[in-house]
Amino acid sequence: MKTRSLFAALLGVAFAANLHAQAPKPMKLTLNFLAGGPQAGFMYAKELGLYDKAGINLTIDEGRGSGTTAQLVATGQTDVGFADAPAAMQLRSKGAPVKIIAPILQTNGFAIITLEGSGITKAADLAGKRLAVQPGTAQTTLLQAILAANNITDKVNIINIDPAALVGTLIEKKVDAILAGADFQSVQLRDRGQKVVDILYRDVGVPTVGLSIIARDDRLAADPDLFRKFVAVSLEGWDLARKNPGAAAEAVIKQFPAATKEQIQKQLEVDLRLVCAPGATSLGRVPGQNWQTTYTLMTKYLELPTTKPIGDYYTNDFLPANAPKC
Repeated sequence: MKTRSLFAALLGVAFAANLHAQAPKPMKLTLNFLAGGPQAGFMYAKELGLYDKAGINLTIDEGRGSGTTAQLVATGQTDVGFADAPAAMQLRSKGAPVKIIAPILQTNGFAIITLEGSGITKAADLAGKRLAVQPGTAQTTLLQAILAANNITDKVNIINIDPAALVGTLIEKKVDAILAGADFQSVQLRDRGQKVVDILYRDVGVPTVGLSIIARDDRLAADPDLFRKFVAVSLEGWDLARKNPGAAAEAVIKQFPAATKEQIQKQLEVDLRLVCAPGATSLGRVPGQNWQTTYTLMTKYLELPTTKPIGDYYTNDFLPANAPKC
């Protein structure tokens, strides 16, 4: 009887241990900003239960800017972040243990935005024009690269402005163009009945890597399989969002009901143009030339030190071999 009881006890312990081993692992994802089109793939994957199937109990928190999200990752207050690659790189250059493991938007969504009839259809047309910018942002600093490439560095009337006033100022024609997001202010302008011209940074020589999945070095080392699963599921979610943007937009609204499905879908349709850089073969895998261009631009214009090579800031080790194709 004692042997039988001992055997039953051991079975119970083994069963409990197996259940514990199979229990979903909690993870917290902090977004770069308020939930919308640029983040829809994560919400769609969660809505479809893909994280649950992978053994991940995912919580998604909204963010307050890429820099803040990168800080939360660096200090261990969130497991994984979604942030602009340049913001994460700047933080890592200062010693923070933050690494880019999967770019979602392989190029940024920054744009020179103007209205039809302004006479501005290319970057060089900014000469002699009034351009409203948001001071202190990466897009404003990187504008210098565009102006230098077009020999108009001293020929543009640059006006610093509050971000909330960008759209209204352009509509009222107090300026000729604004620097903003093709997936945000440009969408707002079109919603107000404006005919808009977007000159994307990536098309005028500034294709810096955009919004990316980032994580702490020590957490990546402690449980690499968990982060590989997270990346694989997230890329699958973004692939499915490409195929059904309407359903992806609905998933955002279900989890963060602050905007309308129509607004989210319009944002998402812009972002889906950015998930693959020219020459990319699969989601999450940025062509090496784009990384090098990002590094060159950041060292020249964003004060990124040259003491570390570009390969120190990102890794492809967590990308699945069968990632969705571009």
